[in-house]
Amino acid sequence: MTDSLPRRVRAGLLTGACLFFGGIAVVHAETLDFRQAVDVALKQNPDLLGVQAQMAQARAGINQAEGARLPKITLSAGVTRTNDALNAFGLKLSQRQATFNDFGAGDFLGALQTGGNPLPIAPGNLNHPGAVNNFNTRIQAELPLYTGGKLEGYLQQARAMLAAAQAGDQAARQQIIYHTLQAYDGVYTARAFKGVAAKAIEASQSQVKTVDSLFKQGVVVKSDLLSAQVHLEDMKLQQDQAANMEAQAMDALHVVLGVPLNQPITLGPEVTVKLPDGDPDSWVGQAMARNPQIQALQHQIAAANGKIEAARADRYPQIGAMARFDTNDPNLGFESHSYTVGAQLNWTVFDGGVTRNAIDQAVAQRMELQAKLQSALNQLGMQVQDSYRKALEAANQVKTRELAVQQAEEAARIVTRRYADGVGTLVEVQGAQAQLDKARADLILAKQQVNLQRAALRLALGDLTLDAIEPVKPQAQLAAAGSAAQATASNH
Repeated sequence: MTDSLPRRVRAGLLTGACLFFGGIAVVHAETLDFRQAVDVALKQNPDLLGVQAQMAQARAGINQAEGARLPKITLSAGVTRTNDALNAFGLKLSQRQATFNDFGAGDFLGALQTGGNPLPIAPGNLNHPGAVNNFNTRIQAELPLYTGGKLEGYLQQARAMLAAAQAGDQAARQQIIYHTLQAYDGVYTARAFKGVAAKAIEASQSQVKTVDSLFKQGVVVKSDLLSAQVHLEDMKLQQDQAANMEAQAMDALHVVLGVPLNQPITLGPEVTVKLPDGDPDSWVGQAMARNPQIQALQHQIAAANGKIEAARADRYPQIGAMARFDTNDPNLGFESHSYTVGAQLNWTVFDGGVTRNAIDQAVAQRMELQAKLQSALNQLGMQVQDSYRKALEAANQVKTRELAVQQAEEAARIVTRRYADGVGTLVEVQGAQAQLDKARADLILAKQQVNLQRAALRLALGDLTLDAIEPVKPQAQLAAAGSAAQATASNH
């Protein structure tokens, strides 16, 4: 097994480890299967928490838009003391306390009694009243009768944003499943490489034993023995690298799950991703109809339409009704009652282009979203086809790599036998063993790619659910273990 292979696998293993490491989940040391791993990841993922907050905002927006259609009722209470001539007289009228004397009747009558002309006399009580106290309570109801479509536009926008957030929630959940699969499958891939390293050490130990026997018989020179011993030490280094890769893969899984690195995890069985039903020709249309990210963009466009309607409403009149009930008293109380009802029409006929530019801005925002949607649709179709081709290629590679392993095993057996018979060279033996190690490593990578590419295909289709991922049957695992044991025995 070459040095480059562990690095390639480590890069693949850590691509899913970009999620938040923080919250502490309760994961015991018992077996944690893939479904349980996904459940833990869903509880800890910050992106999912953010989407849920967006849904809460959208629901609040819907309630706010619907509430704006209902009457707005306000209750107020206040106290006033003033000697302002106009306000003091008005307050007395509201209190039903006004008298003729407040109009200056005393001054008028006094002038008449003295024979003077009362008309030029300024009424003192009216112009210079004493301070008046007023306790006012009011209940007022306002109801929008016609808003030009503004409230309907706000409601459309809020509902569409909720639908977009719900689609984003679905997309986030499928992304979490994909990242969990990367990390979970990555641990098993690292363990498979560890197994390849163990087989390489067994073969190297057998080579050292064979070369040592031949050296003692005088058939080979000492350099062959030293070369075999050096090769064995190299394989031990490879085994250490494989062990480090397994530890790194387990750390990546801890990060994806959002649990502490020192928390023990025992994995359940390996999993395999099933190909979706249907054929590649129908998958593109299915992806465009079901992909949650596409659905989110479509709902965002619907929200942009609502924003346009709300902006256009400012071109039309706004009509509302009002009803009010007041009490005004010089002391705290509710004796002097009055009511007011009415309706009002407001129509902005000129605003310097504010409304027109608001509409243009909303239309441009919708055009931007439509362009993003079209680009996403184009990329999605390519992604579906590319993922399917790669999944098919990976499955074919598995078959080819399995044949390559069989051929490399047979070649290593023949070369080893030839060397033991004194016909071949140690270089040939080590070269054949290196080819066998590489073939086994390539088979592991191909098997990993089958799962990942199938998962990528389902992710594009919007169909990456737990039902699409099933544990590998124990019979298949036993068969694989038997083949590995038989291969090991044939090398000896």
